[in-house]
This record gives sequence, C-alpha cells and structure tokens, in this order.
Amino acid sequence: MEPRWRGERDSRRCWWQDPLTVPSVTELPPRGHYLAHEVGHLAGVSGPQIGQWARNGYIRSSQSPGPPRIYSFQDVAEAMVVHELREAGVPYAAIKRTIKDLRERYGDWPLTHAKLATAEGRVYARADKSLYDIGRRGWQQLHLDEGDLRRIVGLLQRGGWAARDLPDLRYVEVDPDRLSGRPTIRGRRVPAEKVGRLAAVVGGRAELVEDYGLSEDEIRDAERWWQAASRFDEAA
Repeated sequence: MEPRWRGERDSRRCWWQDPLTVPSVTELPPRGHYLAHEVGHLAGVSGPQIGQWARNGYIRSSQSPGPPRIYSFQDVAEAMVVHELREAGVPYAAIKRTIKDLRERYGDWPLTHAKLATAEGRVYARADKSLYDIGRRGWQQLHLDEGDLRRIVGLLQRGGWAARDLPDLRYVEVDPDRLSGRPTIRGRRVPAEKVGRLAAVVGGRAELVEDYGLSEDEIRDAERWWQAASRFDEAA
C-alpha cells in the first residue's frame, strides 16, 4: 500500500488551506504560550491527553518543563501531527521510535520538520534526499514521492484541528505573536473563545457588536470555532 503523505487532501472533506507560502515552524524560536487545555483546543484532543503526551515524550513543553507545563506554537503543531498519526492507525510505539530517530536529524520539533507519510500503521520519512521506512529494523530506504508537509502550519494558523472540519472558517486566526498565541478574531486582539462564549448568552451578540465592533460574520465564525474546539474537552 502506498503511503498517504501528511497534507494530502482527503476526498471526504477539505482538510487544508493551500497557502502559497507558509513558514516552517522549525525555522523560528519557540513562540506563544499555551496551557495544556489550550493546546488541546487547537490539536483536537483533551487537555489531559496533551499532558499525557508531554509526559511520555510525544510532544514537548518548550516554554516550561513544568509544572505547570507551558507549550509553544511549535509544540502545538507537533501535537497536531501526533493526532494525525494516531488517526492513521500508527501505534504509539512507532510514533515514539519515529520521534527518537528524527530528533537526531531535526532537533526539537522533528514531526513538523521531517517529511512524513503513513501506510498500514507504519511511518515513512524523507531525509537526505532519500526516503526511509522507520520500522522495527531501523531506517530501510524506499523510493516514494515527496509530499507537502507545511500545510499543517496553515491549518494551525486558521484555528487548529477544529478548522479541519470547518474549511470555510475565515475570521479566526492563531498568531503566536498576538495574545501569546491564543486564537483571535482575524486582525484583532479579541480572543475567539471569549467571542464564542459571549455569543451564546442573552445579550452577548449585541455586546460584541456594540463594544467590540465585531461583524455578524466574525461572531458566527468564532462561535462555530468555539463549539468545535470545546467538544474536545467533552470527549475526554
């Protein structure tokens, strides 16, 4: 079975934006400050799951080893890749082996730096202009097409895992240099979570329009994003 490269489109839904240029997260120093539950909202899992992944070495808390653990934008991106690999049927043992092998080549955030693919529960990586199967026997060289792996950053910038199911989301963004990386209304310093919560209470929408100058489209997008992101806590 030929691997499906991370970032390829799934015919069932549009997961990814197609930005012309998206900076690699590994080209930047750690940016943003997130607690575990905030990482979970973006990575599509619960806060306790994020804490467990950090303790077991699947992701880092690069802004603080804790407690409390403080995560960076780059750590969130890594968590999204772990979630993707789990959805692709890759066992935790294979993910950990992949991280260990790739970290020697790519440093602190290997999953978002390396070019990865999955097939039948295995992980493949491109390095040094060659392709390898990271399996029980180590790195076995293969020959497969290279995939585009930067798109996960574009997804994270649009609101993380929730944006995967909301391809028409336009007014939520994640900028690690704005409000410590909290999801905000695009181009504003207004937290998307705050807007989503206020929109659900009596008189909240009017307050958002009058006091914050938000449009109905901005409010609706924040509300949709928050409803999707908060469900990850409920699934814990």
